[in-house]
Amino acid sequence: ASMGRTVVELFYDVISPYSWLGFEVLCRYRHIWNIELRFRPAFLGGIMQQTGNKPPAMLPKRGEYLLKDMKRMAKYYQVPLHTSGNDFQRILGTNSLAAMRFITAIDMTNPQYLEPLSREFWMRFWSKHEDISQPESILAAARQAGISTELSQKALEMTSSPPVKDRLKETTAEAIKYGAFGMPAIVAYCDGEPQLFFGSDRLELLGSIIGE
Repeated sequence: ASMGRTVVELFYDVISPYSWLGFEVLCRYRHIWNIELRFRPAFLGGIMQQTGNKPPAMLPKRGEYLLKDMKRMAKYYQVPLHTSGNDFQRILGTNSLAAMRFITAIDMTNPQYLEPLSREFWMRFWSKHEDISQPESILAAARQAGISTELSQKALEMTSSPPVKDRLKETTAEAIKYGAFGMPAIVAYCDGEPQLFFGSDRLELLGSIIGE
């Protein structure tokens, strides 16, 4: 790590609203804390399936609470995440696999676009309540992120290729290896030991452990 910076990895999926909150806060703090922030796009569906986890909103009371919580967190962190009563149906009815493969393809070919592209997908799904699963909506997000038609077309073709599929599978498996059971999964390397923080509400604890 450069200049004794603490490596902090963010495993995320753009379908996860709390991943967006964690992403934006870490993006702000990477200039304040002595950290090297690494984005690790992974597949939430794979993590849920392999760990036997269930969507938290399956418990109605918890679902009610989560909508209020997301609203408060969005306001507090000034992230334009707009909740609506049918958010959980939208999540359950949307497969983020194509989007996460596309993001992975961009990460492998043009990583400088990884941050704006990921943000654009969250904006699309959580701010504008638009689709992120169809090729045309994926290309629209890429366009908004400033990616040329040529590059995004190439990345879209790569989404069905073994290297991209394998890379996403490997990243997802790595998150599980660190103990992840949901998103976001934040891994900080303290004294060479990886420490897992789940969710976007443990960031002050993360700061404290890395000496910030």
